[in-house]
Amino acid sequence: MTTSVPPTPTSFEALPVQPPLPAPSVLPQVRAPRPMVAAALGLGVLAEVLLDRSSWGISFPLMTVALLATLLFLGGRESWQRARPNAWLLVPLVVISSFVAVRANPWLMLLNVLTSGVLLLLLAHFWAAGRVQRLGLPGYALVAVGSFFKGMLYPPALVRDTVDLKSARKHAPRLLPFARGLLLALPVLAVFGVLLESADVAFASAMERLWSTDLWALFGSTLGRAFGALFAACVAAGVLGHALRRRKGRERGEDEVETVRPKLGLTEALTLILAVDALFLAFAGFQVAYLFIGGASSPAEGYTYAEYARRGFFELLVVSMLTLALVMALARWTRRESPLAEAAFRVGASLMVALTLVIVASAVKRMALYEDAFGYTRLRLFTHVFMLALGTVLAWRAVTLWWRPERFAIGAFVTALGAVVAVNAINPDALIVRLNLSRSTEYGHPDVDYLATLSLDAVPALTAAQDSAPGWRAQLLEGYADTLLVESGATWPEWNLSHWRARRALQAAGVAAR
Repeated sequence: MTTSVPPTPTSFEALPVQPPLPAPSVLPQVRAPRPMVAAALGLGVLAEVLLDRSSWGISFPLMTVALLATLLFLGGRESWQRARPNAWLLVPLVVISSFVAVRANPWLMLLNVLTSGVLLLLLAHFWAAGRVQRLGLPGYALVAVGSFFKGMLYPPALVRDTVDLKSARKHAPRLLPFARGLLLALPVLAVFGVLLESADVAFASAMERLWSTDLWALFGSTLGRAFGALFAACVAAGVLGHALRRRKGRERGEDEVETVRPKLGLTEALTLILAVDALFLAFAGFQVAYLFIGGASSPAEGYTYAEYARRGFFELLVVSMLTLALVMALARWTRRESPLAEAAFRVGASLMVALTLVIVASAVKRMALYEDAFGYTRLRLFTHVFMLALGTVLAWRAVTLWWRPERFAIGAFVTALGAVVAVNAINPDALIVRLNLSRSTEYGHPDVDYLATLSLDAVPALTAAQDSAPGWRAQLLEGYADTLLVESGATWPEWNLSHWRARRALQAAGVAAR
């Protein structure tokens, strides 16, 4: 009896054919792509209407509010519930963007626009994930940059999800014969056109008028507006798409600040801290004895005011910033294995911060000496605000050494926002006018050429000082009046509070444009 053996399948004939796996897409998935496309295009058209102006005024905060309102509408209640822990970012975003319609200073304009952009990137990231309070100090920059590049992926993703690309590729071959026909027709039309122009003078004149038509004058403005609206729509799509994204796992900002294993021994860290403390203490003794007790009315021997202030200020600024970085690095990398070790480290680091605050005060004093000698400018006032903000961050670092160390980054971030609001609130150009006019009684007339470069923010302060200012004030005011005359044709989206106040102040002073 023979037993039959079933045949063994050869090679691949018995294996089922598996469909190929789709290649992983770099583009993200989008929720509700069609409504988002409609919203982005609407915001793009609105941005073209409001922002395509010679200057920005009330249009910028209106555009910001429109974008936020669209985000709230598309996200709905569920999205708002996720965003509520970070909704406080809306307040500084609206306030700082509104300063674009309040101040005319170009430095402030740039600062406010950039700060609003950073806040919008942070808000887009944390609308769907995490809490901004849990970021470390470098995390704010990383999140803002990451949101920018991730947002760039959403416009092509929306095109992918809303446009039938397969159908477009299917019908594309039908257009090829038409394109080939056009290529064949062009040289034939050129030959016949030349012959017909030679045959008839009237036809030649009509063709000459046709070829001399400025197509850019006819269609350039429309094309420019279309591209501007499309660009703004892409920006809106990036913000909306990233804010309403589908999360994949955990993202930056959802967890507490990353913990690291300290590698530096306490003895080494304390040696470094005490050595720096000793150096800073010696330096602070000289500063207190000279700058804050005696001799502060004149520069050091052998130096002019300019040399003394410039030589000292920038070096002290760098020292203060390096000290802040050093304290942060030591707090992160130093081993403190007992309560006594922790207390010793905190005392030494706190002393370093306190002595650094003396250095910051010395730098501010040197800048004050320079200003007393040469007057006040935008750069010097901005430097004052920066130094005060740096001092606040250093003081907060000392506090967080003893209480809630994880709160240092959010405190530094809020301090930076507070500095932006403060520099807008003090109105630098008006303050420069008041300070320079007050010192002109002692040192002679101020730098009129510099005052002429200030923005319209300075006009109310100039008109208020008419009793103490000499004849050059009238010339300055006439120049500002001419500036307002040039801007008299501005449309309502360009409305600015400083321009309105300057116009009223000039009218009250009886100054008219030349």
